[in-house]
Amino acid sequence: MDFHPSEMQRDLRDLARKIFEEQATPDRLREIERGELNFDDQLWGELARANLLGIAVPAEQGGMGQGFPELAVLVEECGRAVAPVPALPTLVGAALPIARFGTGEQRERWLPRVATGEAILSCGLAEPAGGDPLAPTTRAARDGAGWRLSGSKLGVPFGAQAERVLVSAANEAGVGLFLVDPVGAGARREDLISTAFEPQVLLALDGAVVPAADVLVAPGPDGDAAARWTLERVQAALAAMQLGVCDRALRMTAAYTSTREQFGRKISTFQAVGQRAANAYIDVECLRLVVQHAAWLLGEERPASDEVSIAKIWAGDTGHRVSFAAQHLHGGMGVDVDYPLHRYCLWAKQLELTLGSSIDEIDRLGARIAAAS
Repeated sequence: MDFHPSEMQRDLRDLARKIFEEQATPDRLREIERGELNFDDQLWGELARANLLGIAVPAEQGGMGQGFPELAVLVEECGRAVAPVPALPTLVGAALPIARFGTGEQRERWLPRVATGEAILSCGLAEPAGGDPLAPTTRAARDGAGWRLSGSKLGVPFGAQAERVLVSAANEAGVGLFLVDPVGAGARREDLISTAFEPQVLLALDGAVVPAADVLVAPGPDGDAAARWTLERVQAALAAMQLGVCDRALRMTAAYTSTREQFGRKISTFQAVGQRAANAYIDVECLRLVVQHAAWLLGEERPASDEVSIAKIWAGDTGHRVSFAAQHLHGGMGVDVDYPLHRYCLWAKQLELTLGSSIDEIDRLGARIAAAS
């Protein structure tokens, strides 16, 4: 098992980082934040022109045909730049399942437009009541050749801009995956204010109509497996994004403490500062290892439930500890909204909240280990 990046992964990282460094500057981010929508369509277009939006789109649909580890590299770089683009919901939450489980017609309808940046898609797996996302309370009922869905999905990223939202819903046969038109009959969106100001909606479904052409996987054993497959990749991608956020926040902190002087000395030479930074460094590198492990297993289509859980736990806890340490070591600069660090702290907190309770995940992981022993 070798976690060193492949040549392709290094090239993708270099290209994505170059675009983000040129386009997602602090001044540009500030400009976008002051607009009506925290979405940089120019940056989205640049990523499309570089074919980075097509990393995991099959070659026959105009993409690169790469796997999940390569896509995780792009998501990590999005986090490193705190880039206001819908890379995770579109590319991971929707396009990956369409490529894996969709019909030929569904793949041809959506994936070429995803690769060119024309289509924004999203994914809604979380629900207001919380609980296990693999046991959704949103219900699916047959309606002729199609289905009707009733329930709600919480915190759907870019749900007001998406042409379709991939949602999970269940009946007595099991879980299914559906591509819901968020402006279609029976669907209603309510704008939400998120921690990092990412545009999100509450998607309420009251008998929302899903025609047969928009059914990705019908409820049943195949749908259960597809829902788990999708959830694991979304959670691993959230952990990869958290890795990018934390890595960049730590590097900003190292640069700041290496130049800030107190009592005639660089504060990085103070023992307490060095210990705090060293703990954050260990957190980030441990997160890097578990993210790479989970991404590699998922890319190989191997069982990875435990490894994804471990990455999820580390991502939530690392985001909390590293953002707190970065703000603390920056002093007053850490909370100055004219200084870029605050964005990383907000993103780290939102990703921690999106991933959910680490304690609950540890309980679930422990129960699986005990059952297997």
